[in-house]
Amino acid sequence: MYSVFVDGSAGTTGLEIRQRLSRRADLSVINLPEERRKDPHARKEALNSADIVFLCLPDDAAREAVGMIENPRVRVIDTSTAHRVDPAWTYGFPELRNQRERIRNSMRIANPGCHASGFIALVAPLIEAGVLDRTEALACFSITGYTGGGKKMIAQYEEPGAQWLRAPRQYGLSQAHKHLPEMQAVCGLSSPPLFCPVVADFPRGMQVAVPLPQSRVRANRRDLAEIYRNAYPGNVVRFADLVPQDGFLPADLMAGYDDMLIALYGNDERLLPVALFDNLGKGASGAAVQNMNLLLGENETTGLNLKGVCNESD
Repeated sequence: MYSVFVDGSAGTTGLEIRQRLSRRADLSVINLPEERRKDPHARKEALNSADIVFLCLPDDAAREAVGMIENPRVRVIDTSTAHRVDPAWTYGFPELRNQRERIRNSMRIANPGCHASGFIALVAPLIEAGVLDRTEALACFSITGYTGGGKKMIAQYEEPGAQWLRAPRQYGLSQAHKHLPEMQAVCGLSSPPLFCPVVADFPRGMQVAVPLPQSRVRANRRDLAEIYRNAYPGNVVRFADLVPQDGFLPADLMAGYDDMLIALYGNDERLLPVALFDNLGKGASGAAVQNMNLLLGENETTGLNLKGVCNESD
């Protein structure tokens, strides 16, 4: 039986990870009493006694936690932004080419950001296939549920009478969003995309779109669909022919699930690839558990809640 410690288990991502782990008979979860949760000696002991450590902490605290690990056998999955572009860490998006094997053989995994997961899923296969240049100036639109903002934002949105939060809100207006470095680095882009993230009044779910003028892509819509089908033949990320109901595609279509759907819309002049997933599922905790499964040599979908093939109306 493997031992697991979630450092930062009181936060949204940590709670979601623990929920998934609680259903596992093959794991022993190390629990610290509430009064010892922030005790550095108790944390250090737990960090060094686990087979797998999940870090669900702010960036500086995550770096500090890594520095406390002295046991060379401890494998770490960091859900913060701290190590996502660090070459000493393996980027935890298994669906990238040859990435599963890199993850299996790594001691340090940087779990992807939620917005970044959708962008990379859409862009990386096109660059690898040679139909999109790394020098292309890209744009990305992403709408997310409010749970991605953590406990403080959840409390704001769920407070009775919070009418001022009913309209969607764009943020990251300075074009310095914390996910931009990994979006650029993992895709090998010469510059980060113009990024427009929006948070809206629904709990969970995410929809990421990367509009592509046909004139900038060396492929037509049918070619792109085939590229995505070949890139994602697995169970967690899949290409799907989703038909919007009455012309609408809801951002919470995959809420509550740990898989991601890739769809393709547009016309002969303007192509619109879209990724749909749960910001706390494949966008955070579900991805972390998938990475843990790979580290342990288990089926990567063990403990995940997968929706499978679906129609828009499901």
